[in-house]
Amino acid sequence: MRKLFSFFTAMLSFFVLILFSPSESAAVPAFSRQTGMACNSCHFQHFPSLNTFGRAFKAGGYTMTGGQSMIEGDFLSLPSALNASFVTKIRYQKRDGDSNHPDATGEGQELNKGQLQFPDEAALLLGGRVGEHAGFLLEASLKDGDPRFTSFKIPFVYLAGEVNLNAIPFTTDGFGPTYGLELLNTGALRLQRPVEHRTEISAQQYIGTATEATGITLAAVHQLWFANYTLWSNEHSSEIASGPYLHYGRIAFTPTFNGWDLGFGGQIWAGKETNVSADPGDETAVIVARKEAEAWAVDAQAQGTAGGFPLGVYLTYARAAKSDGEQGEGGNIFNESQEKARKAWTVLAELGVLPGKLTAAAAYRHGKSGAPGDDKDRATTLGVVYTPLQNVQLQLDSTWYSGAGGPGPGSGDNLTTLMLFAAF
Repeated sequence: MRKLFSFFTAMLSFFVLILFSPSESAAVPAFSRQTGMACNSCHFQHFPSLNTFGRAFKAGGYTMTGGQSMIEGDFLSLPSALNASFVTKIRYQKRDGDSNHPDATGEGQELNKGQLQFPDEAALLLGGRVGEHAGFLLEASLKDGDPRFTSFKIPFVYLAGEVNLNAIPFTTDGFGPTYGLELLNTGALRLQRPVEHRTEISAQQYIGTATEATGITLAAVHQLWFANYTLWSNEHSSEIASGPYLHYGRIAFTPTFNGWDLGFGGQIWAGKETNVSADPGDETAVIVARKEAEAWAVDAQAQGTAGGFPLGVYLTYARAAKSDGEQGEGGNIFNESQEKARKAWTVLAELGVLPGKLTAAAAYRHGKSGAPGDDKDRATTLGVVYTPLQNVQLQLDSTWYSGAGGPGPGSGDNLTTLMLFAAF
């Protein structure tokens, strides 16, 4: 504990020294270049959390313009430049486990010693307007070992009164079917959350909904609500031989009350899928894998000000049913256990201590891993986010685990992450 306290003291001292250093509000990522608007026009407190305007921009298929000259013609409306961003996460992670423990192997052993991930993520993002009623977003990974065509979607959007109607074909290697369209900051979509330790602050992430996915999302978005249905396959490949497909549904309400931006809703994953692929050891044979998705979640958020300070509060609950069989043979892709459901509830609060500059967050997860016997899996997380530039942040998170369903022998009961997160 002394070492951890000293580490926190040193980092907080570092933050204090740089808090009042000169900074520049630079709208540099792809969408800022297209719209001519600052990053914080779309984000609450700091990226990647969205505010009401950010939700509207996303629901509009990334088609809003204003910062660039346009190329216009019959059935043509394009920005004069292809807009790009480079996004990276550089992390240092440390567990307090015993590296000499017999169960401390592989990544767990490396984290016990401390691991510099340079980078944890590195991607080229291209995105923006394709036409009056269409946009796109492409993520191409620059990290060794990752697929280059990491994630892609092309929203087609039409306005029907006050409702945006969306048809969004997509593919992703790790965001799940929520990648089609998600507007809340509860971790319902892996990349849209206030704090880095995703499985510790979001029940949806805890049950494992961030999977490979390829499909099409049909959505309707109003200022006060949004709903979507997604037909998807649990694969990320240029050739997908599968069917019938899995299903995903989402509905949420997004009212404003007394200056607070509210959101609450539910999600459901269902269906069975059969995947057929060639046997790499026998060109004349095929491999048939049957997958099942059976999970649901509810979540809520409130974003506003308390005592003059920005405050975000996020609540989630998610449950993945136990498997009828092993994964690949009819098992639930979100829960390998054949004995118990995997479930959790979480609460997270993030306060803008210095609005626009520094936030402090606290979260608690009460989970059950689904493992035989005692499967309690609890986690308490504290974090700070310092944003010297609108598109650059330093984040420090520390999580303490308890319960038999936690990280396991040899991994300790604490994980600390120091991260530089930037988009240029």
